[in-house]
Amino acid sequence: MANQTTVTEFFLLGLTSGPKTRFVLFGMFVIVYGITLMGNVVILMLIWLDSQLHTPMYFFLSNLSFVDIWYIISIIPQLLTNLWIPKKTISFAGCGAQIYFFFGLAITECVLLAVMAYDRFVAICYPLRYTLIMNQKVCIKLALAAWLFGFFLAMVHVVNTLQMPYCGPNVINHFYCDILVLLKLVCADTHLNEMIVFVIAVLILLCPFSFILITYVHILITILKIHSTQGRRKAFSTCVSHMTVVALFYGSAMFMYMRPGSSHSPDQDKMVSLFYSIVTPMFNPMIYSLRNKDVKGALVKVLQRCNVCHGT
Repeated sequence: MANQTTVTEFFLLGLTSGPKTRFVLFGMFVIVYGITLMGNVVILMLIWLDSQLHTPMYFFLSNLSFVDIWYIISIIPQLLTNLWIPKKTISFAGCGAQIYFFFGLAITECVLLAVMAYDRFVAICYPLRYTLIMNQKVCIKLALAAWLFGFFLAMVHVVNTLQMPYCGPNVINHFYCDILVLLKLVCADTHLNEMIVFVIAVLILLCPFSFILITYVHILITILKIHSTQGRRKAFSTCVSHMTVVALFYGSAMFMYMRPGSSHSPDQDKMVSLFYSIVTPMFNPMIYSLRNKDVKGALVKVLQRCNVCHGT
């Protein structure tokens, strides 16, 4: 222990070291960053401006869009900096902050997706009691619980990871501070820490995902009992967007954090991380807008108002 040195910063290897590839990736991620921010801001704006979207379903969707905005803000600016500047470093405190916000937002999204499934379950299975069950107070409490739960568990992650001794090397083979990669740099036994990460992963991924599956089984049974073909189609269409987002997010996150440690490959982990941390937040507003008549209708109304304003 006497020979240990205090690590004050980490060196991120990033996605690539080739200069030409770095500039191509920089341009690509600038575009992705812009599309993601614009898409989620538009969703928030439409829900705020259109009174027809002031319902529990869109209240939770606005929370999801807000999560996705900050989700990419916690990752992409650092990634762009590292692609532009040859020295790809992040301070010890900065690494801890990135872990906290990244996992806080990720866990919040996990819980929000489960809450959104519950909202669809009540709307389809108990339509006459929907407004009574999913009243404004209940919606606010559910959303607040998702945020508090997410950032509480994120704090557990931060304390669990950063309290360990780091005595070098300080090279992280990733494009952001990821717990699984960071624990490999600890110069002490990390079995307990890895177990905590796995248990939390099961808690925040498997439990909500199982709950979502159970709710959709009940939803499917209820939809099949609807006699009208149009009624079945309308009920099912309200769930398709949510199911698509759940499949994209949970599928990639489970693949990343619920595999045995021996099966992890640095390059593979980077690709999977890219998908659920950057690609999924970009696709979410597209999925909800392209398959949702209410959102498309609200967008048309806003554009018509803008045309009228410009015309006058």
